[in-house]
Amino acid sequence: MEISIKAVQWRLTTPFAIARGVQTTSDTIHVELTDAGGRRGRAEAAGVDYAGETVAAMTAQLEALRGRLAGVDVLRPEDIQDLLPAGGARNALDCALWDLRAKQSGVPAWRELGLTRPDRLACAYTIGIDPVDTVAAKARERRHFPLLKLKVNAESHLRLLEAVRGEAPDARLIVDANASWSPALLEELMPALVRHRVSLLEQPLAPGADAYLSGRRYPIPLGADESCVDRSSLGDIVGRYQYANLKLDKTGGLTEAMACARLALSQGLGLMVGNMCGSSLAMAPGALLATLCEYVDLDGPLLQLEDVPAALQFADGSMSFPEAALWG
Repeated sequence: MEISIKAVQWRLTTPFAIARGVQTTSDTIHVELTDAGGRRGRAEAAGVDYAGETVAAMTAQLEALRGRLAGVDVLRPEDIQDLLPAGGARNALDCALWDLRAKQSGVPAWRELGLTRPDRLACAYTIGIDPVDTVAAKARERRHFPLLKLKVNAESHLRLLEAVRGEAPDARLIVDANASWSPALLEELMPALVRHRVSLLEQPLAPGADAYLSGRRYPIPLGADESCVDRSSLGDIVGRYQYANLKLDKTGGLTEAMACARLALSQGLGLMVGNMCGSSLAMAPGALLATLCEYVDLDGPLLQLEDVPAALQFADGSMSFPEAALWG
């Protein structure tokens, strides 16, 4: 088994601001696995920036495995779980293997996982933190989309929400604070969130501080993002949140993400699939997970100027399911 690793930088259409900072590019790694017969599987990962992951760090993790992989003829998804910790490097390796296995067997990854293949998936469009007029213009342009997601922080929140709701009165809204609020601000803003018919509030409090949520129920369901990593974190979010936002870069690939999704469902949590930005190649494995989710946020390619060949097709708030030429 041979592995190749390449750094790929995608330019964003506009600077993308969230509570943690501003991005102008999406920095990713592309990983390709090649078997003895020359068949290739590929994947893309961005890593988890707030956990300190970088392109260089992920590359180093995978380079350290090169010799070990060279001596392997058959690699299974369960084998990868012991090679690397959860994170972007394992995500890239795991998803490249799922793609390779599909190329080897002729059985699509979705079928091997026992999933149903949809024609299209409803997908959120994310609006970053910007001046109110800019946020309003973005919402106006996509007012017909069924699901919009608004990024906020501790200073910019209610006026942005009012702008989006004013321009998109019929859309379902997700508000994502990226762990930037205090308990007091959460309590202060909750009536306005209800008034503006927010469907889901994502990660209002920081991990650890969200112990405040234990035993509390709000009129709007809460989704765990930064507090939800993989199966090991589910015990802490049950009783605090109603939804788990699963991202393949956090779980360390599709294998753990699917296991985490099924465990979360068994514990009464709803599911959301999110992304750390990237091209259609990064989103494609997440589309399989999306078939189990109520909320789908795989709009990374819409925020970029370019994409990979055989890209996912986005139109009017929905996305196509990946074809074999792209992944899986």
